[in-house]
Amino acid sequence: MHDMRIIPGHVVLDVLRRRGAGIVDLVADTYLLHGRKETINPDSYFLRFPDNELNRIIALPSALLDENPVSGIKWIASYPGNVRDGLPRASAVIILNDARTGFPTACIEGSQISALRTAASAVLGADRLRAPDRPYRSIGVIGAGIIARNILETYKLHSGTVDEVLVHDLDEASRHSLSAFVRDTLEMPSRTVDTIAEVFAADLVVLATSAGKPYIEDRSLLRPGQVVLNISLRDLSPEIILDNWNIVDDVQHCLKANTSPHLAAQKAGNHDFVAGTIADLLLGRIEPDRSKASIFSPFGLGVLDLALARVVLAESDWYSGTLTVADFFPELRRWESVA
Repeated sequence: MHDMRIIPGHVVLDVLRRRGAGIVDLVADTYLLHGRKETINPDSYFLRFPDNELNRIIALPSALLDENPVSGIKWIASYPGNVRDGLPRASAVIILNDARTGFPTACIEGSQISALRTAASAVLGADRLRAPDRPYRSIGVIGAGIIARNILETYKLHSGTVDEVLVHDLDEASRHSLSAFVRDTLEMPSRTVDTIAEVFAADLVVLATSAGKPYIEDRSLLRPGQVVLNISLRDLSPEIILDNWNIVDDVQHCLKANTSPHLAAQKAGNHDFVAGTIADLLLGRIEPDRSKASIFSPFGLGVLDLALARVVLAESDWYSGTLTVADFFPELRRWESVA
């Protein structure tokens, strides 16, 4: 009960890869749980540094209140400068707490969970926003990093192939690396493109950058029936948001921190442009307006990280490399018995 499990990244990745496309279903179930208010998902907390505005570390506390309750927190660092040194931009750990005692029970490598839950959320949105009689023929990607790689990998696993993947990134090495991964590993045709307009020629557009403020302002880029996954949240101008049909994962969470939907709400003076949440879409309460582009802006809920982490903890016993620290907590009795 009072042992601490340390679960490294290779175990996390193997457990979740064995789940395959089932991760998308797990994320869908968690969104529905959140929609039923059987979760706790308070605001994220940002640690920022005055000498470098790009770097930040974010705390995402949350709890699942279903038949197997658990609480915990993801502590994820985003340092965009790491890319210049060939390092991943993000690194993370997740701490799980016992629902009855509050004692921490596991420390789990979190970057794989964060990337895969983001990818599963994106693919779920793409799947449910697609017109039933209109399969995606092409995918355009802006931001050729680990998140984009995971989204494309999860898409291939869950939804199959497309005719072409278009990749754009300001970093030439990154865009060529992702394009090569799509061709050689995912076995889908892919090429790099030099302009944002070329990306938006695709049926499905994935925005996965580290942009801090909107830079996509041409409202003519989007067209009716197109689907845009606004994963990085700050690429699109508020005018583009207001022009099109929008869903989010959680209205309260997404309309803050100067995300594109937050800027749109400030400009409009309301959030009437948000049709609803992904849970509403899953339950059939709302339907996309095909006369506009559909934009899915998921802020990234901590409960998704928690749901995947709970699965990893439950299945980690079978793997070497997982460390159990016995008696991690030095004092387990408030008072010794008095003779």
